[in-house]
Amino acid sequence: KKIFCVTFIVDLVLQKRLSVCSNNSTVSQSDSAHSSTNDPTFISPEELQTIEKALKWPAPPTSMIAANQTTSPYTTSYDLQNPRTSYSVGDIITVVITARDGLKNSKTYGGDFFQAKLFNTKLKASVYGEVTDHHNGTYTATFKLLWEGQAKVSIRLIHSSEAVQVLLRHRERDPDKVFFVGVFRGVDHQEKVVCNAQRSERLLKASQCCCEYKHPISGELWFCHRPSYLPCSAWVDHGMGGYQAQLSKLDSTLLHSVKCVPGLDTPSPAGFYLHDTWTSLMCHAQSFPTANQIASCLKDKQVLMMGDSTLRQWFEYLLKTVPTLKKLNLYTSAQSGPLEAVDTCNNIRLVWRAHGLPIRTFMVPRADLHYIASEVDALAGGQHSVVVFTIWAHFTTFPLYTYLKRLAGIRRAIQALLQRAPQTLVLIKSANTGYKDIYGSDWLSWQLDCALRVMFRELPVVIIDVWQMTSCHYSPDNIHPSHEVIKNEVDLFLSFVCPI
Repeated sequence: KKIFCVTFIVDLVLQKRLSVCSNNSTVSQSDSAHSSTNDPTFISPEELQTIEKALKWPAPPTSMIAANQTTSPYTTSYDLQNPRTSYSVGDIITVVITARDGLKNSKTYGGDFFQAKLFNTKLKASVYGEVTDHHNGTYTATFKLLWEGQAKVSIRLIHSSEAVQVLLRHRERDPDKVFFVGVFRGVDHQEKVVCNAQRSERLLKASQCCCEYKHPISGELWFCHRPSYLPCSAWVDHGMGGYQAQLSKLDSTLLHSVKCVPGLDTPSPAGFYLHDTWTSLMCHAQSFPTANQIASCLKDKQVLMMGDSTLRQWFEYLLKTVPTLKKLNLYTSAQSGPLEAVDTCNNIRLVWRAHGLPIRTFMVPRADLHYIASEVDALAGGQHSVVVFTIWAHFTTFPLYTYLKRLAGIRRAIQALLQRAPQTLVLIKSANTGYKDIYGSDWLSWQLDCALRVMFRELPVVIIDVWQMTSCHYSPDNIHPSHEVIKNEVDLFLSFVCPI
């Protein structure tokens, strides 16, 4: 694997110094409302421009014709800025990265995607490092020293600037690289056809196009090839179709090795690991090591989780950790749900369900796939209601605007919920790292995560930032984080449910 990894050791001594703050520091509140419109997924041109500006990524000045012209992990180098013989906890260190191509030429432009972390394997300690692009082929990675003892710096080249352009081009121009299947069923006949979230060129080329479905509440659109013999109303099941990205040989070479990084509007670092426990630098996070403590926190709560399998991991963790939570057999898909568990002793109801189309899953009844906006619209809310959602992993193959429209519809529903029931706690689990190819690169995930933070920053919601938590942990990259990471994610979530 072409991974640029450099390490050096820094000795940390003296005082322990930790900055924490109230829960309110992670909640952005505003009474301002967005433009009202008949389209619940409406995004104003001004907001779209703001989002595009926030996501703007520097592009190479010229087209590349050979793989050795791209940034190389073998020729790129680093230097520790202003090294000292000793450091104190709380100090900041800076590493200067100089990017070079495969021919050892210094790069004169930016756009490379690096991941940086400070860690100590023995202490199971780590913290995220912020990487700044100076748009001239150099970068700085900054780290805050947060524990006593030794620390190593790791810097990895995740994507060259040229590889980022491949991801960007395919995201916007090839939304059909992941496709889905719809099952249409009649009395004695059924048909399978290709479906997707856009009326794309491949759908338009079909001999009979298309069945269009618009959700009456969320306004979300879905398209399927028109069946040969059955009406559009006969659509009953949805399932994953396959992968069909059309990559050139050069594109494939550029994307051969991938892993990830960045944080966004969250302070950097947002926290750090020590002895496998995440200490938040944003708020007074708590630890919930026992089942009784978790159950006590969730007592009299109805928790609605909506999203993908990375949030389903929270549901599975709670179910496994709290014996009094009993899973109901709803005879639904283990992949897309809905899944439900109850604790009658503590009056807890826990629900997880997929975020609706598009969702890569085994064949499931269409009726079981509900959009987040429609679920939120049907919720009364109140002090006993907790809403958690995440939405990103299944949108990395679509143009950005498709994702923004989905977020706009969800935001409208969340605004309405908080207006009718302001005591409702709403949390958003950020994207996490671990994707490695054209269908789900971490750079694509980071772009969606950044857009989500921009669109929800004016609402009184909590962002559970798991990007940094997954980026800097010592466990191998995986879209589904390890048990240790999930435990810390859930502990941070519970810290907002039961703040002290």
